[in-house]
Amino acid sequence: MFVKPAPASAPFAGPFALATLSTPGGPEFPALVTPDERVVDLRIALDDDRLTTRRLLEDWAAVLPRLRSLADDGAVARTPLADFSVHAPVEPRQVFQSGANYRQHVIDLHVAHKAPGDDRPEDVRRAEAAEIMDRRATEDLPYVFIGLPSAITGPYDDVVLPSWAGKPDWELELAAVIGRPAHGVSVEEALEYVAGYTIANDLTDRATVFRRDMPQIGTDWLRSKNAPGFTPLGPWIVPTESVTDPDDLQLTLKLNGETMQDESTKDMIFNVARMVAYASQSAQLLPGDLVLTGSPAGNGMHWGRLLRDGDVMDGSVTGLGAQRTRCVAEVTE
Repeated sequence: MFVKPAPASAPFAGPFALATLSTPGGPEFPALVTPDERVVDLRIALDDDRLTTRRLLEDWAAVLPRLRSLADDGAVARTPLADFSVHAPVEPRQVFQSGANYRQHVIDLHVAHKAPGDDRPEDVRRAEAAEIMDRRATEDLPYVFIGLPSAITGPYDDVVLPSWAGKPDWELELAAVIGRPAHGVSVEEALEYVAGYTIANDLTDRATVFRRDMPQIGTDWLRSKNAPGFTPLGPWIVPTESVTDPDDLQLTLKLNGETMQDESTKDMIFNVARMVAYASQSAQLLPGDLVLTGSPAGNGMHWGRLLRDGDVMDGSVTGLGAQRTRCVAEVTE
């Protein structure tokens, strides 16, 4: 596990954020973290030894005012964040992932990651991608699929690259964290169901996205996206009230110190509200669930450089902090 990157300024926007922490050998617990990197153990502050971050989100409307008061109360006992290990901030029951939601990213993927047997010239496939995006935006049809909670790992944990993954790639994303059950909600009310935001790196093995044995059945997201640890998450959940505009946040991913992704959520085809509303039309979103909103241009397929053993990824999103993960090749017998 990496030591967390030192922030150039406050580690997140607003007066507090939620985290899931532990002491060496101790259980994970929900915590309130303040910008000066001090920690309030919410099990103690809220008098509940069995408290989890997800349980906080299940009662978010009642809990939020209490968290505000704790952040403002200088008499509450606080401990340095450096004394703890930082884990993924929440254990969701459901992970809703999004593909093809940044305009430039879709064009690049369409060109670099063609389906088996597609030998058309690059300019033809690039023009086709632009047409598809225009049509999708008009028809209001985001592309949402299901990920596995077992793929989630902490924001500073090593990421094991499976031996079978031929082209592992990074995909930094803004993730919305659901704070109340949502089913069939409108775009106008969708953000009322979001408790806060966090950072996700939704890794993908490009070599297994398409089924080689039967191309006509399309994409294989189970195999290409859900290896253990393929979704580094966190470090914090920053409440929505501290995020001025989720549709104007800068996402930046560096590989071994070199900037690979650097784009605003303004480039989304479907913004956060539309993504949450769309997912809720088919499924019931539950407190603690994640809605990943897609990744901007600059993935490894675009650069012709996929992830390798020893690579270090630094991902940050405006106001949400930063994560750092190291890639480690799977050891096989």
